[in-house]
This record gives sequence, C-alpha cells and structure tokens, in this order.
Amino acid sequence: MRPVRRPSVVRRRSYRSAHRAAWPNRGLAVVLAGGGALLGWWLPHAERSHHLGGLSYDPAAAQATLGAIAAGVITLTGFVLTAITLVVQSVQSMSPRLAGVLGYFERSLVLFGALTGTAVYALVVLAQISERHVPRLSVTLAIVFVVLSTGAILRSLAELREVVTGGGLVRAVAQRLHAALDHTWQEERSHAQPPTDAPREPHTSLTADSTDIAATDRGIVQDIDDRAIAATAARCGTHVTCLVAVGSFVEPGVPLLRVAPAPPSAADARRLTRAVRIGPSRRVDHDPAYGLRLLVDVAIRALSPAVNDPTTAVQALDQIEFALLRLAPRPLGTATVRDPGGTARLTIPRPGWNALLDLALAEVLLYGADALQVHRRLRALLDTLARACPPSRASALVPYRAALDRTAQALADPALIATATVPDPQGLGGSDPRDGTAADA
Repeated sequence: MRPVRRPSVVRRRSYRSAHRAAWPNRGLAVVLAGGGALLGWWLPHAERSHHLGGLSYDPAAAQATLGAIAAGVITLTGFVLTAITLVVQSVQSMSPRLAGVLGYFERSLVLFGALTGTAVYALVVLAQISERHVPRLSVTLAIVFVVLSTGAILRSLAELREVVTGGGLVRAVAQRLHAALDHTWQEERSHAQPPTDAPREPHTSLTADSTDIAATDRGIVQDIDDRAIAATAARCGTHVTCLVAVGSFVEPGVPLLRVAPAPPSAADARRLTRAVRIGPSRRVDHDPAYGLRLLVDVAIRALSPAVNDPTTAVQALDQIEFALLRLAPRPLGTATVRDPGGTARLTIPRPGWNALLDLALAEVLLYGADALQVHRRLRALLDTLARACPPSRASALVPYRAALDRTAQALADPALIATATVPDPQGLGGSDPRDGTAADA
C-alpha cells in the first residue's frame, strides 16, 4: 500500500509553530509603534477643545524639544541595535544554536517597539504645533515616554550583561531544559512508574494492513503530540508507531508514522500528521535532549584551545548534573501511550538513560581530558549520580569512572594525577579529603 501523503499547504502550518512563542512580543512591538503614531495624532486634537494641562512651552521651544526627542531616540535605537548585534555574535561564539533558544532576543523586539513608538509620537505631535496651538500635554508626554524608554534600555543593558557571560547562557538554557523535562515526562511522573529503559522497538515492515504517512517537507521534528495521535488512533481502532524521534531531520517522502491494522482516512491522516510538527530547527521546549546538547556545546567550546575556559565548563556541568539527577528516577526509553481502556495506541521513540548519559558526559570527558577542573567536577558528578540512581542505572556510570582514571594517569606529573583523582563539586578550591579535618575557626 502506498504511503498516505497530505497536502503541502497543511504541512506549512507546522513551520509556523516554531514562531508562535515570538508572536506576543512581535505583536506588542507593533502595538507600541502604531500606538505612538495614533496617540500623537489624537491627543493634540483633543487638546484643541479641552485644556488638559502639562508643562508650559512656547511654539519654538515645543518644536525644538520634540525634534530633539525624535532625533535622539532614533539615534539611540541604532545604538541599541548595534549592541544587540554584538551580543548575538558573542552568544553564537559559545554555540551557533544558542541565539535561537534564548528568549531575550525576542523580548528585545518590545524595546524596539517602544523606542519606535516614542520617536513616531514625537514626530506626529511636532507636525501639529502651530503659532496658535501648542499641545502642552502632548509635549509633556513625549518627555515621559523618553524617561520610560531610558529605563527600559537600562534594564535591557543589565540583561545583556548577564546574557553575554558563560554562566548566564548556561542558566538560561537550563531554565528551558527543566521546563522541557516537566513537559516531556509529565504523565510518567504523575503515574509514579518505576524507572525503566525500554529498548527501542524495531520498525515493523510495511504490510498490506499497514499504512505509512510520509513527510511532504524537509525540516526538523520539533514536537510529537502523543495525546492527539493516541486519541485519533483510539477513535480509528488502530495502533500508530512513530518512525522518527523528536530532533530528527526528515526529507519529503520520509515515513513519519506507521498505522496498523486499518489504513486511516484522509481526514485521520491529516490529524496524525498535524501532530508531528516540523520546523527549521530543533527547540528545547519539547526536546530535553537538545537542552543537554546545548549545555554540552557550551562546555566543549569553553574547553577548546582557542577559549581555554574550564570554569565555564564546570558551570555547564553543574546544570548537566542537575538535569541528570531529575532524569535518573524517570521512565526513559521508548514510550507506549495507552487509551483509557488500556490498549496500546502509540509507540514513540525517546532516548534512554545510556543515550542521555553519553550525550551529557562523553564529549565533555573527551575534550576535558587534560583539564583538572573538569576531572574533579566529573568525579563529583558521578559520585552524586551513583548515590541517586537506581542500581540498574548506576552501572552505566562505571565506564565513565574508569575513563576518568585512565585519562588522569595520562597526566605528566604525579602531583597532578593525585589532584585529578579527587572529586570536587567546584572543580578546584572545594573540600579536599587530603587536607584532613578542618581546623576550628
């Protein structure tokens, strides 16, 4: 049976989902800019028939004030745009994917909307000043808007200062990662199932009683709405197997879902494919593995010879440890979604404990083999996980501990080897059992 395809116009909706979170900020920016123009036109007209107060200005002073405000705000907007561009370049130097993950750059659109609205407001009011009419309140509000815009800029600069640091980037990514963890494993946590690492089931072959639903556009699988797929499968009396995982790249014609035993109708196929959202890039919101990927990217970039910043790598390991601790007790691996009657309706591939552990630690260990801070921080991380993990998962930590021992022995000096073999949650400078009992203060 030929794979069921859906019209490409329907698939294009999935690309818009990558930008849904940005629309509130974009809409507010447009409202601020357009609202400044409307207010600048309406308020001076209202002041012609009503005395609304405000600072006293003669026509020449009012025109000079509004002209200076408009010119100054336009110039300031250019400086802010330059600063944000430099920040984007700085963030991309840590990882090219970070700029698309952090919400700061979308929030900055609101600042641009406020600055544009202030400049347009001043220009529109300026056009309505004459020798016989000076809208005093309108000119006064222009000054108030400048003060408010200045406060917004100062706040934005404070956030910029936080964003450009390695620790700030790590904290921002970790915040998104933990939200993704709660979203992805919400149902498993609520049912308090024991942790398992179900192996990924092999794909069943396409037979006469099964149907493949294929992609019609290329992109990254950003999210798989398991509830929507399971509900559709239950209504049709079928079972759906996801053939791709979140984060996978697909081309047109690549099978996304396998439906058995009964082939779905065209309407059901549309519902199923709408549940597999494809976009131009991965997103942390529904992809916890991508959040770990970004933290590892920051760590290994900091460990590169060109940067040589192991302290930032230790900060990334702090957040990686916390994420792994949250993952350790949860059911991982391939998931099965059942309907209220207990019938399996959906099989969806998800990474297991070993895969997540390799993602989080393997490259950091590889690139940090000669960094004492990374050695000690990784040992402390493994000790913490060993105490918190179920026994079935603690065994996966043994190869990493052995790898740390081997790389430590490769250090040139015995003193460095002794230092590298001491667990330290701070990397260097924390408690050291070789110091003995601390003296009383």
